[in-house]
Amino acid sequence: MSGAKARAHALAAFYWAAVVCLLLPLCLIALMSLKDGTFVGFPVKGLTLRWYRLIADDREVFEAFLFSCAIAAASTSVALATGLWTACAIVSLENRLARAALICAACLPLVTPGIVSAIALRIFIAAIGLEPGFLAIALGHAVHSAPYVVLIVSLRLALMPRDLVQAAQSLGAGPGRAFLLVTLPWLRPALGAAALLALLESFDDFLRSFFLGGFQPTLPVLIYGRLFSGLSPEIGAVTTLVLLLSILIGLAAETLARRSKLLRRPSHSGSSAHVSDWR
Repeated sequence: MSGAKARAHALAAFYWAAVVCLLLPLCLIALMSLKDGTFVGFPVKGLTLRWYRLIADDREVFEAFLFSCAIAAASTSVALATGLWTACAIVSLENRLARAALICAACLPLVTPGIVSAIALRIFIAAIGLEPGFLAIALGHAVHSAPYVVLIVSLRLALMPRDLVQAAQSLGAGPGRAFLLVTLPWLRPALGAAALLALLESFDDFLRSFFLGGFQPTLPVLIYGRLFSGLSPEIGAVTTLVLLLSILIGLAAETLARRSKLLRRPSHSGSSAHVSDWR
């Protein structure tokens, strides 16, 4: 028993040490963004919101933020469309080997190193004659975000009772109408969670934005460019705001998935009630 307790204490200590290593740099960035001084470092003699007020008046940061939001919206739309149909194709396959092969192919961008993916996409857009810029970045972000949509939506589809679609078709609905009125409402929570994750991935994606971008930088690329002129509290303020936005989007995705009971299979009575409502 003492040996088990010692292992449990060692595991807990390792866990909290990892948490500290991950969170301490973020906390230091947030602290430096409030520092009343022009350089980043200790000691911190006073706190101020001056750097956040400077960001509000920085037109370059504002334009980069809007550009990042536009790219995130475009890439998420493409990722949702491609990921939805890929997930439907995966779930509809009866052959397990073919299903596994399609899942591996769809999730390949997740396991490909970011630098390799960014260079490959740069070569690809040059081969098809697409100029670096908005469309190229949105395409690259969509390629990276689509696997998240595939995984979340296919999981939700696998839990869908088949009698829902069969009941709709027996009532006269064609495949398209059954998909729009039965399958799509069933997938709504999964699509919402996947969309938020895709937005988060696109907004924080630096490598693909750097290699596929043109003259207009995204917010992560702008922050990287300003680092060459020195690390200032203003950069810390921008980074802190981006971090807070990422946390909010991640929490929203998690809350949506939990409240919608994404992983819970409904009871038979619940399925019958759903079909009755559709009828």
